[in-house]
Parts: sequence; structure tokens; C-alpha cells
Amino acid sequence: MRKYLLSFAALAAFSSAWSQGQLTGDIMTNINFYENDKKIIEPNNSLYENYKNGGEGWLSLRYNNNGFTGFLRVDAFQNSNLKYLTRPMTTFGVGAFSLSKDIDDLSVTVGYIYDQVGSGILFRSYEDRGLLIDNALVGLSLKYKINDQLFVKGFAGQQKNNNLVNTFYAPIFKSATVEGDYSIGKVHINPGVAALNRTLDQNSMDAVVASINAQPISERFIPKFNMYAFTGYNNLTYENISWYVEGAYKTSEAISVNGKLMNEAGSTLYSTLGWAKKGIALNVSAKRTENFVMRTSPSQILLDGMVNWQPVVAIIRPHRLLARYSPASQDNSEMAYKADVFIAPNDDYNINLNYTHMNSLSGNKLYEEIFADAEYRGFKKWILGGGIQYLEYNLQVYRNEPLPFMFSVTPFVDVTYRINDKKAIRVELEYQDKKQDMGSMFFGLAEFTVAPKWSFALSNMYVFKPNYAKFENFNYPTIFTAYTKGPHRFSLAYVKQIAGINCTGGVCRYEPAFSGVRAMITSSF
Repeated sequence: MRKYLLSFAALAAFSSAWSQGQLTGDIMTNINFYENDKKIIEPNNSLYENYKNGGEGWLSLRYNNNGFTGFLRVDAFQNSNLKYLTRPMTTFGVGAFSLSKDIDDLSVTVGYIYDQVGSGILFRSYEDRGLLIDNALVGLSLKYKINDQLFVKGFAGQQKNNNLVNTFYAPIFKSATVEGDYSIGKVHINPGVAALNRTLDQNSMDAVVASINAQPISERFIPKFNMYAFTGYNNLTYENISWYVEGAYKTSEAISVNGKLMNEAGSTLYSTLGWAKKGIALNVSAKRTENFVMRTSPSQILLDGMVNWQPVVAIIRPHRLLARYSPASQDNSEMAYKADVFIAPNDDYNINLNYTHMNSLSGNKLYEEIFADAEYRGFKKWILGGGIQYLEYNLQVYRNEPLPFMFSVTPFVDVTYRINDKKAIRVELEYQDKKQDMGSMFFGLAEFTVAPKWSFALSNMYVFKPNYAKFENFNYPTIFTAYTKGPHRFSLAYVKQIAGINCTGGVCRYEPAFSGVRAMITSSF
């Protein structure tokens, strides 16, 4: 790691002496103090029983000079609870670095590359610290602008092993993309086509062969070292209409289906159509997925070895209780669609209506949501909002739990009182009526803000007669404060949190229960 820091410092010093450049950066630090509340935390959790505290830190530096861009990020994990549920992760080193250069119409990047193809269905490398995702491509990327309407790009490399410093998955990825940008009268289109190849290494192939040989003879097959995938997509806009469509196909390879390996090809078809004019907007989306599993090797599961990102048709709700039952995309079998209507006849109020339905391709129901909310701003100091959700949620598929289905009705209200131009009080109340999973819940939040510096919040989740005997503590409170000064933000919270799903940017991750104190510092320069 030291050699990377010295190299980056030397490059910056040399460039600064040669010509004035620009150095920017940011820092983010999390600190956790673990409180071993046996009513929330499962036994034999070494984080809470032995280590008592831990955290993470990221320092990013970017230097621009004379067409060159250098990037360096240092990652530090000390007794972190982000990756593992019951044991600490401790590591330190260079989490990412890259060097880019624009040469006329050609852009070259070497190092850790964050990019995507189309909507991300074929390939997407990105970082999300809250969900502990960092699947950068480590290699070479080239982009060439042929003319004002057409450009090509390609890359080759390995995928970073999610948030483990300086470790990579051995399989090799190569991809090429052609994209256009054309206007024909009032019609504007952005078409694109792309191809991707993944080549397994010998160790990955040996693991696949061992798994296949452990299956009955009738279910065995000869696996392939190479997988090829293709996609075509287009975004069309015409006056107040927008339409995105993408179709992708991958050749047959070993994939995990119901706990065993099968030799299957895969496909995905995704489209979203929107129309809007003053006072009203409509949107419909649909997605069909069949065996479209894109990972570094068939042995990887969950967030490990992720290569692509499947768009989530359902809307990720920000409300605390609604967010607990966000559906993750199903790579093997999913047929999903939704329809949204947004009505805003004037500046005083708006109404949002939504219907979402998801099935497996065999017709097994996965998820259904009927949602409505409204907001009224006609008062001078008050903003009034509220809504209701009806939900059917397949616990077996999304949570791997024995109960087949959860049915819930969740009304909620959100009220803001603006004391003056800087001070405001917001109150959020939610009640989730259900008999499955943990039973019915209530959530309340009161927040006081003094713009632009201070924020204070007090919240509590209360569980009515939990279905699980292990949940003895019915209250899960949080006390939060944050202070912002210029580019610096400091926050401190006392948290009691039950395990559940957290979603950001369409990606969902199971988060463990937590009890203790959380502190965070972020800054940029």
C-alpha cells in the first residue's frame, strides 16, 4: 500500500511543479460501539461479546492536470460488522486507484474502473458503502468518439472481490459496446449494442466440476470455460413521451437453481414507458427474467461476485416499515410489471397511485403492492402528507423463511411544521397491520432541524405481540443528532435495530440486528 501512496504523492508533486493542477478528495468514517443487548443480539456474536467497538474509513483523492486524472482510495476496516453478521472484518490498504488520460477523441483508463453497459443488465461495476458493494473492474478501459453521434468503448479485466483490499476474482471479463445519439425531427434516440465474454480460471472450473459430479448422473453435464452475453437497448424521447427498452441474452453455462447446478441459457427483457404533461404523469414498466445469472463464477452467491444489476420494477419506499419488505430482483425466474399515476393539478397538492405485481415464470406469486399517497402544501406553515399500502410478500422466496406469504396493510402520515425559514419540525407515523413475520408494528419519528447546521431526531419501532418468542424487547428506539458546517458533517446516534432488508439504488441487502452507538464523519475538500 505504501508504494501506491508514494507513487501518487510523487505524481501529484511532479505535476504541481510542472503545471498547476487540481487536487480534490473526500473522507468518510464510521465508528460503532456494540452494546450486547441479549434481547436483540443473537448469542455467540463475537462483535458484541468480545470486541465491543469497530468501524470503517475511506479516503479518496482525485488529481486533474493537463488531461490526466488520477484517483486513489484507501480503505480501512477495523472490527467492522459490514461484511459478516457475527464476526469482525479487519483489513487496510488501497481500495481503488486509476489513471485516466484523454487523447483527442480517445479516453484511456487503467486501474479500478466503475462503469456499466446499458441499464446495467449486462454489466455494472459500482460502489455502495452502505450495502458493502464494491465490485470494480480491475483492468483497462478504452472509449473512442467516432463522431458527434457515435462512440465505442471496451474493457477487459477482473472483478474486485467485494470490499477485500487488493484481492480479485480470477475469471477474466471482456466487453465491447457501440452507442449512438441521433435526432430525427422531434424524435431523439440513444441506441446501443454490446457483447460480453467471461472466461473461467482452472480453479473455478474445478469447483464447478466437483459440484456437478456430486449430483445424480442424470443431472450431470459438461461445463464450459466461456460464457457470452449480448444486449441491445434504446432510449427514445418524443415531446412528452419517453421509452426505454432493453433485451439481453447469455449463452448456456452452469448456474445454481434450487441448490444444484444446471446448464441453462438466460434472457432478460426490460422496458419502461412514460408520458407527462402539466399536472399529470403516467409510467408503466415491465421485466421478464429467466436464468439470467451474471457472476464471476457459479460458486458465488448473494452479493459476492456480482457482475450486473437487474433493475427492480417495484418502487423502493423510504418509509421505515415499508422498506423492510422491499423485493430483490430474482435472476432465475421473474415476471414483473407496475403502473404509476402522478397527479398535481396545482402547487398545493399532489396524488401518487401505484400498482406492482411480480410472479415467477411458473405463475407462483412473489409480490403485489397497491399504494397511494398524497401531499398538501396549501397552508402557510404546514405540509401534510399521508398514504396507505396493501402488500403481499413471499417470505419463502425473499427471506428463505417457512411461512409462505405475508399480508400487510400500512397506513402512514407525514406532517411538517415550518417554524420559520430555518427551523422546522417533522413527524412521521406508520402502523403496519400483519399477522405473519414478527407481527404488527408501529413506527414514530419526530425530527427537529435548524438549517443549515443542526438536525435532531427521536424515533421508535414498537412490535405488538411478536410471533417469535426470542423477541422479548418490543421497543427499538433511535436517538440521532447531526451537525453540518461547510463540507463537514458529524452525526451521532444511539440505535436499537432489528434485522431486516435495507435497499439503496435498487439493490437490497440483509442487515443484521444492531444495538449500540453509531458515529459518522464525512468531509470533502
